[in-house]
Amino acid sequence: MNRLRSVGWLIIGLLFALMVGPALAVTDGEPDGDRHPYVGLMVAQDANRTPLWRCSGTLIAPRLFLTAGHCTEAPAAHIEIWFAADVTDAKAHNYPFTGDVGGTPYTHPQYNPNAFYLYDLGVVVLDEAVEMEQYGALPQLNQLDALATRRGQQDVTFTAVGYGLQQSFPDAASWKNSALRIRMVAYPHLIQINGGIVGDSSLLLSNNAHTGGTCFGDSGGPNFIGNTNVIAGVTSFGLNGTCAGTGGVYRVDRADDLNWLYDEFGAYLKEK
Repeated sequence: MNRLRSVGWLIIGLLFALMVGPALAVTDGEPDGDRHPYVGLMVAQDANRTPLWRCSGTLIAPRLFLTAGHCTEAPAAHIEIWFAADVTDAKAHNYPFTGDVGGTPYTHPQYNPNAFYLYDLGVVVLDEAVEMEQYGALPQLNQLDALATRRGQQDVTFTAVGYGLQQSFPDAASWKNSALRIRMVAYPHLIQINGGIVGDSSLLLSNNAHTGGTCFGDSGGPNFIGNTNVIAGVTSFGLNGTCAGTGGVYRVDRADDLNWLYDEFGAYLKEK
């Protein structure tokens, strides 16, 4: 699927590339507690098991964890994942070295780190099954398009979940000073879909003191439709250094995303 369908959108895409950056962490939210136990904190490690960066993601089957493509890209060779609601005690959780489960990262085949927001999807195939009563669910094909024709988009809400105030790509020194690792939740509303800066590949959601937001929704974390467990998209980008006002979410309901997930990882999805 070609997401850049016109010269005009190509120009917007080039400008967009100069503006966006990977998202950081949930803002103006509240502790999630046990409401979304299938949302986890992940740390990408290189081939020598040296920690690289951290993100969030969603367990969508016992051995399949969904996150953002920029969370699984090279040089990530291994992922460790924690599902506790509070991972601030690094010693108790052996953070950032050994989580509840480990796995192998895979990135959308069309992902390009120089334009990460176009195909910003990744998965982790876990080494062992993690059994839960419920998992995150994938959307239906083009399910979100119906929102583009609804009146009053400010009333279309999402549930954004991620692990606290943090940087997605900290430098080596930042590991000592990274902030709390607590699963947080916020309830942003829809601002833009199928047009404008996001084209047809992403959503633009609110980020303010009233709704909270996904601009700081921890890269890779889920944005559920309403209060369901259906994942509209993964937290992907912010439009400025402070991510004020809005946040970008990469949609998971497009054909190239769903085809990749079902074709390559369908056997794991059937295990639910």
